[in-house]
Amino acid sequence: MKITNVKVELFKWSTAPWRVGLNHLRAGGEGKLGVVTVETDEGVIGNAFLRAPEHTAPSLIQYLKPIVMGANPQDIGSLWWRMWKMNRAAAIAGIGAIDICLWDINGKIANQPIHRLLGTCKEKVPVYSSTAFHGTTEEYVEEALLFKEKGWQAHKIHPHGDPAKDIEISGAIREAVGGDMKLMLDSMWAYQYEDAMRVGRAIEDFDYYWYEDPLVEEDIYNYVKLNEKLDIPIMCTEFAPGRFYGMTQWITQYATDILRGDVAVTGGITPMMKLCHLAEGFNMKCEIHHGGNSLNNVANLHVTMAVPNCEFYEFFPCTGGLTYGLVEEIQFDKGYVHAPTKPGLGYDIDWDMLKNVSLGVLD
Repeated sequence: MKITNVKVELFKWSTAPWRVGLNHLRAGGEGKLGVVTVETDEGVIGNAFLRAPEHTAPSLIQYLKPIVMGANPQDIGSLWWRMWKMNRAAAIAGIGAIDICLWDINGKIANQPIHRLLGTCKEKVPVYSSTAFHGTTEEYVEEALLFKEKGWQAHKIHPHGDPAKDIEISGAIREAVGGDMKLMLDSMWAYQYEDAMRVGRAIEDFDYYWYEDPLVEEDIYNYVKLNEKLDIPIMCTEFAPGRFYGMTQWITQYATDILRGDVAVTGGITPMMKLCHLAEGFNMKCEIHHGGNSLNNVANLHVTMAVPNCEFYEFFPCTGGLTYGLVEEIQFDKGYVHAPTKPGLGYDIDWDMLKNVSLGVLD
């Protein structure tokens, strides 16, 4: 079997506008998404979604397509490494998209879901809900209570990035939901060291489960200090320089308790498995981040089911990232998500819908 073509179809992606994090990063509304297709001479194809294709698709076609053309799609390790060496020219998300396509092809060849090829560890995991920015403390509390009433076990907040306000929000949520719901705080790199310490101490008192991205990832020096002084587990490395190849120093310098990544920001299923196993070797968790779009989140789900040290699956409802472009969205059952059962990624693209919003093809 040989790869005969790689193409990216651009289409409109429309979701409700939303905000999150420090300075209230704005997203949603009218945007673009790409469908990456890898074709083979035996008619088996693989697909992935590519974010911001107006920026990422041209380099995928220019630098990554020549690497995989004519290659055996089952040589995933070799192809990923050769693509990774082009990461200064091509977007990491593009490398990840082709890698996901290759795993999709291999699952279809084997007539198995991808997690079976990776080595299934579990059939279901708990899901945590993840908030957007809300203007008031009351809105954060209402959202947490909504998911608690549905039977969900965990909930993560993205508060304002102002230490005093974030402490207020965190405490109000804990008081409202009681002590039996796991709560997490993701500051999205909002604080300087002193404020990160103050917020960390406060949410320790509120019995929060983890403290995510309190500092920018270039500040490993202060991460080490923060981790030494706080008891709450710290999570970092989502966008750490070097991605998988930059993670070892975070472990050996005791800068984080939990590793972080996803198939888009880390560069595919292949390096996410490497990252999870690296953490596993140190008896650490590697919690997989929201993938940004529906097929990335499906790929994340396969990795989650194939490793023993990812406890949760992240649901970020404001993004529309579980629904857009698929015939059937990922389903939750009383706060759990189950392993896919169909071959490959196991979720069909809604081609009829995409035809109506297509913006053209790059190949």
